[in-house]
Amino acid sequence: MKPASALIADDEPLLRERLRSHLAALWPALTVIGDARNGAEALELFELHQPDIVFLDIRMPGINGIATARALARRAQLVFVTAYDQYALQAFEQGAIDYLVKPVDPARLADTVQRLQRQLAAPLRPGQGLEDGLDHVLEQLASRLGQRAAPPAWLQWIKASVGSSVRLIPVEQVRYLRAEEKYTLVAWDEGEALIRKSIKELGEELDPARFVQTHRSVIVNLAYVSVVTRGINETAELHLRGSADTLPVSRSYLHHFRQM
Repeated sequence: MKPASALIADDEPLLRERLRSHLAALWPALTVIGDARNGAEALELFELHQPDIVFLDIRMPGINGIATARALARRAQLVFVTAYDQYALQAFEQGAIDYLVKPVDPARLADTVQRLQRQLAAPLRPGQGLEDGLDHVLEQLASRLGQRAAPPAWLQWIKASVGSSVRLIPVEQVRYLRAEEKYTLVAWDEGEALIRKSIKELGEELDPARFVQTHRSVIVNLAYVSVVTRGINETAELHLRGSADTLPVSRSYLHHFRQM
């Protein structure tokens, strides 16, 4: 089994350092790939490194821990780190997500480490263990903490290979996406790249208020559309600002641009 890796997300620097130190003592083989101060940083680091475990503070500025957990969508083992009392912690009774109470007690953390090691050594079948009832627990936790149950966070970055490096492209810099056989071409402010993700998958992950499909093979960032030229047979052509690029609009998607 490959060495396990983890990400720590908390807006308190001292807590991040103490948790890292305790983990180093309790689980020397664990690699902590980085620290995040908020949910946005946590999601960026997760997409870049794909750690096995994420330690998440519930209350963080911007994207909170609950919304971050939803965005991770069961792709990692989750451990919430919380300062809340037992009333709030009742949401964890199902065991779908582990938790630690601030300040972190090394003995309690040792129990969590053992549980995580067991989970990683014997991969779970769908619907068991830490993943069981995740959505329900997040709903309960949000309710008990007086927060609205956050919807899944839209995609914030697209990971792409550019030359010999891997780039995290902020979605706000993406001009358009175009299907290219088994790949999708991502055109953004600094260039182009091919990724192994379909237009359909990307369309489900992008904020529909910012990105719309114009053709079965094209998605455009509305912020970059400068001119819409109507064509024949209920079609159109999009002209993008700061570029000579044009994109087709088929009749099935023309309704997105009738008011432009």
